[in-house]
Amino acid sequence: MITEVSAVEFRQNLGKMLSTVEYRNDSIIIQKDGRNVGALIDMALFERIKNMNDSFRELTDELAAGYASVPEAEGLAEIDRVAAEVRREMSANK
Repeated sequence: MITEVSAVEFRQNLGKMLSTVEYRNDSIIIQKDGRNVGALIDMALFERIKNMNDSFRELTDELAAGYASVPEAEGLAEIDRVAAEVRREMSANK
């Protein structure tokens, strides 16, 4: 479950909210002036997000190295071509 709380409520109930996140694996969105400014999540979810982020960075670094010699205009044209192809496939599968 995801709960939204104000920064004031979060500050006043930090201990309770830490327990909620730790034992119920809930997430808490912290709002300030009606805007979402942060989140409190359990460590297992944080680790999954961190691992995904690390994997994404490794992949993008490998892609950048693999295409370092490709001229920018050629690379952008290839991206546009593939994106258009994927969009066509997605439209056909609807």
